[in-house]
Amino acid sequence: MSDQDWRATQALARRVLREGAPLVLTDDVRALLLRTAREVAITDAVEALRTEAGALALLAEASRRITDGSNRLMDALHRMYRHQRAGNYDEARQEMRDVLAVEVVPYYRETAQGQLDDMADEP
Repeated sequence: MSDQDWRATQALARRVLREGAPLVLTDDVRALLLRTAREVAITDAVEALRTEAGALALLAEASRRITDGSNRLMDALHRMYRHQRAGNYDEARQEMRDVLAVEVVPYYRETAQGQLDDMADEP
């Protein structure tokens, strides 16, 4: 995961999708969208970049996956830690399993799996 690319993608999405700025598909913007698409498990990015509508849809989906995955994982981590403090490791593990059941972004999946693995020795 490239934190710098994700910040740049989110900033671009804010300007284009929320503020109405035009999406100018420079070589740098195309490269950013391709890298980000790969990192958030979007497979048809090259095809999407062939049209302006496709590029906009790609930007929107990449931004959505970054935001939704982050929110999902952070919420689940907070609940997981609360369960751990209460000594309820089954519920804590279930929080990470629930993330893994729906998450597509590899970085967020790896984080959830790492948390789950860390609880393997807990009761």
